[in-house]
Amino acid sequence: MNRQPSIEAARESLSDHVAEKGAEARRKYGPHIGWDQLQLLLQDRSCTRYPCEIQFNAEPLLPGEFAHPMANGQDPQAGFVIHIHPQFANQRDSIPALVLYQLVLVNYGGFASTADAETFGAAVLGLSTDEYYASVCSLADQISSGRPST
Repeated sequence: MNRQPSIEAARESLSDHVAEKGAEARRKYGPHIGWDQLQLLLQDRSCTRYPCEIQFNAEPLLPGEFAHPMANGQDPQAGFVIHIHPQFANQRDSIPALVLYQLVLVNYGGFASTADAETFGAAVLGLSTDEYYASVCSLADQISSGRPST
């Protein structure tokens, strides 16, 4: 008998996979993930499934959104642009946390959840998911306040 996995089982499997991929990226590019390591990670197809470039451009972002990946066409092989709010252009140490959150959408599409984004980012940066979530929230708050956090 051919059994299809449940949605819950598929989500759990993805969550486990995302955690493994994040740990793998940390082993390859860590322990400190800065701008240079992020660029290497974005070029590594075992970590970033499709080509990605970073642009500091708020135009395609929704109000209050800190970053979002946009496909360069219908075929994901054409790559993605990860648009980051210009507020962060001079905060190079903050950019990896913002980009890592977006990579699950690049790698797994709409099936990936915010929990998957938090799991992946936390694993790559060597943080607990709560620490990573708090960090990303603090950064996102800069968009509404208009000033860098200290």
